[in-house]
Amino acid sequence: MIVAVLKETTSGENRVAATPKTVKELIKNGLTVRVQSGAGESSYYSDQDYIDGGAVVTPDASSTLNGSDIIIKVAPATLEEMNSIPDESIYISLFQTARELDLVNKLSDKKVTGFSMHLIPRTSLAQSMDALSSQANVSGYKSVLIGASHLSVYMPLLMTAAGTIPPAKVLILGAGVAGLQAIATAKRLGSQVEAFDVRPEVKEQVESLGAKFVEVENQDEEGIGEGGYAKETSDDYKRRQQELIKKHISKSDLVITTALIPGRPAPLLIPTDMVNGMNPGSVIIDLAAENGGNCELTKSGEIVNHNGVIIDGQLNLPSTMSTHASQLYAKNISTFVTYIVNEGQLNLDLEDEIISGAMFTHKGEITNKATREAASNS
Repeated sequence: MIVAVLKETTSGENRVAATPKTVKELIKNGLTVRVQSGAGESSYYSDQDYIDGGAVVTPDASSTLNGSDIIIKVAPATLEEMNSIPDESIYISLFQTARELDLVNKLSDKKVTGFSMHLIPRTSLAQSMDALSSQANVSGYKSVLIGASHLSVYMPLLMTAAGTIPPAKVLILGAGVAGLQAIATAKRLGSQVEAFDVRPEVKEQVESLGAKFVEVENQDEEGIGEGGYAKETSDDYKRRQQELIKKHISKSDLVITTALIPGRPAPLLIPTDMVNGMNPGSVIIDLAAENGGNCELTKSGEIVNHNGVIIDGQLNLPSTMSTHASQLYAKNISTFVTYIVNEGQLNLDLEDEIISGAMFTHKGEITNKATREAASNS
């Protein structure tokens, strides 16, 4: 079987779906690997690195795809690339399937078996394949560095001959993988950190990193969804949540929002009136900008200034750390491919929760429930 590694063409996408190290792993599992020339350049892997790893380097996308059995990417393929993907092949990438319905339908028409790394179940067995977590880790780290660069104040406490500088106050909204990494990074920089999450069970993790957990008092299991994700909360909970966040956000120098619910628009945590209550010079880094943002004033892909408050909606922060982000993502992909291919032979067990969970098209059908519903409503 032939695995095709395409060069990413999406603007600003610097990652690659395979590294020379994971190429060796795929070959060891009985696969032949083709890498489009230049695929690793933006992650600082040369064509020669891939050749040394055992891959065949091909000049363009069409020659890479021709006769391939498994196509691996980071960003979703373009419609042009989709046209060149062999019928009945296997396609794997990061893919918000409920939002990319034209591409889903195209794959379905070609009877391609599509897998999205967005849909990998969050289970112990699938942990090494969890690309959302590996990339969120990068986002959480980078968000603090970007936030610190926007601030006009120091992050740590400083005692100088000219006086004492108090530490920056940082508020993290959402204590998932990105939020926890943001907490850890902000603490390393010496700031004073608070964190909020709708899931009370993350309190221990937050406090273990040295942050204060901001908690809405609640008797029910509000916000606790399947697979460790957050879920939609009641109107009463949202009201009390807003009151609490408003109180803490008005005192914060840097706010990092990370709240996402899979397959849905990002929940609104910071309305305009809350931003108006922040001090000039404060900064919001909105990691949910891709899905609409947690802040009402976020503009996807832009940095805006609202009455002196910077709101940063930059997209795809993992791509700004392409070497390590690619290393992590490529390992997620390699582990998944190795899971569905045994010694060069494809083994698609549709009863397996990882395989069926990550699959969204198969034999001309849309297999993922949420994607199917989105397609029927479009």
